Amino acid sequence: MAMENQELRKAGLKVTLPRVKILQLLENSEDRHLSAEDVYKLLLEAGEDVGLATVYRVLTQFESAGLVERHNFDGGHSVFELDRGDHHDHMVCIESGTVIEFHNEKIESLQREIAAEHGYEISGHSLVLYVKPLKS
Repeated sequence: MAMENQELRKAGLKVTLPRVKILQLLENSEDRHLSAEDVYKLLLEAGEDVGLATVYRVLTQFESAGLVERHNFDGGHSVFELDRGDHHDHMVCIESGTVIEFHNEKIESLQREIAAEHGYEISGHSLVLYVKPLKS
């Protein structure tokens, strides 16, 4: 509990029970990418009485505070993931919905080069590859 309290304070957020519970959930979840609905269901299963509107509000506050990153995979729903400070990109399988994280220095460096060629530097980016299994 103390760890979450520290993280919330560092992010400039008041320590409230829903915030602590949601942060704990994100830190301990097997799945690193959770939608607001996923978080809500997991809280219900854990016997926590936190409404869906509160979950949305807290996740948005976490995003603004830089605690979580929001990804909009498959054009529709947002998923949230704790910002662990390690940049990575994502592949999403269009058949199973599985999210695969990867990091590739060649891609990173190529992106920096392209931005520089246009007179810019990258302040942040999101790369999502939509994939399907290779047919053998």
